[in-house]
Amino acid sequence: MNRLALIGLAPLVLAAPALAQPMDHSNMPGMSMAAPTPATDPHAGHTMPAAPETPAADPHAGHTMAPGTPPMDHAAMPEMATAGVTGGQRLLSEIEVPKTPPPAAPADHAADSYFSPEAMLAARTQLRQEHGAMPVSKVMASLAEHQARKGADGYRWEGEAWFGGDINRLVLKTEGEGTSGEGVESAELQALYSRAVGVYTDLQVGVRQDFEPRGRTYATVGFETLLPYWFEVEGAAFLSTKGDLLGRLEGSYDLRLTNRWILQPRAELNFAAQDDRAAGRGAGLSNAELGLRLRYEIRREFAPYIGVSWERKVGRTADYARTLGERVEDKSIVVGVRSFF
Repeated sequence: MNRLALIGLAPLVLAAPALAQPMDHSNMPGMSMAAPTPATDPHAGHTMPAAPETPAADPHAGHTMAPGTPPMDHAAMPEMATAGVTGGQRLLSEIEVPKTPPPAAPADHAADSYFSPEAMLAARTQLRQEHGAMPVSKVMASLAEHQARKGADGYRWEGEAWFGGDINRLVLKTEGEGTSGEGVESAELQALYSRAVGVYTDLQVGVRQDFEPRGRTYATVGFETLLPYWFEVEGAAFLSTKGDLLGRLEGSYDLRLTNRWILQPRAELNFAAQDDRAAGRGAGLSNAELGLRLRYEIRREFAPYIGVSWERKVGRTADYARTLGERVEDKSIVVGVRSFF
C-alpha cells in the first residue's frame, strides 16, 4: 500500500522544479520591457538571435506608432481642434465675395413666343394677386334663430361681412334681438377697420351705432383671435359720446362629432363701467348668455341647427328689470340656420 502511494506522488515531485521557476511577466500587456537580449533555447542549447522590435501601439488612438515615438498628449487635442477651426475660418474669409449688384431679372418670357404677350401679362398679374395680394370678401350669419320660451317667443340675429386682404380689412358687424309681436328690443351695427397683428389675431377699431333701445354712437376698440385648440374668442370696448363705457367678451368652440354634425358651446358676457337707469343697465357684469347648438352642415355654406340658450341679467341690471316688471332669466329652445357666402 505504501509503494502505491509513493508511485502516485512521483508526478508531483517531478513537476515541482517547473512550478518553482519565476513567472515571465515580460509578455503581459502594460508591463515595461527591458532592452532585448539574446534568448537561449534550453532544449537545443543554441543561442537564438533577438526577435526584431515591433512598433508600439497607442491604445487610445488606435494608430501604430514608430519605435521611439513618445506617447500622444491627448490634453493638447482641444487646442489642435481649435486651431483647425480657426484655419477653416481663415480660408473662408479669404474667399472674395462679389460686391456688384445682382443681375436684373429677365424681361423676356418664353411663353410670350407662343401666346399673346398681353394675355400672358394679365395671367402673371392674376397669379401675383392670388398669392397674397388678392382682395376677398365674406358675408356670414352666425346666428339667425327663433327662440321658443316661456311667454312670448323671440328671435335673434348675429352676423358680419368683411372685404379686404390678408392684413387689412373692412368689417361690418351687426346683432340684435326682439320679441314676437313687440318688435326689436336691441339692434346695433359696427363699422371697423381690422388689421392682422399676428398669425391668429386681428385688432379692430371703428364705430358702433345703436338703433334700439335708443340711438347712441360709440367708439370701438376690439380684437378677434383663435386660441390653442381652436377656441374662437373676440372682445371689444365701447365708449359712447355720452361717456358710457361698455365691454363685451364672446367665445365659442366647434366640436366636430362627424364631418357634418358639429356641436357648438357658446358664451357671451356684457359689462358696464357705470349705472345707466334709463337703459336699464347696471355697473359691472350686466348680463350673461350661455348656449349649446347642434348643427348639420348640408353644405359648408349652409347649416341648420337646434339648441338651447340660457340668459340672465345680474347685479343692478337685474334690479332694474324687476322694477320694470321684466324677466330676469330666460331659457329658450332655439332653431335657426348658420350660413355664409
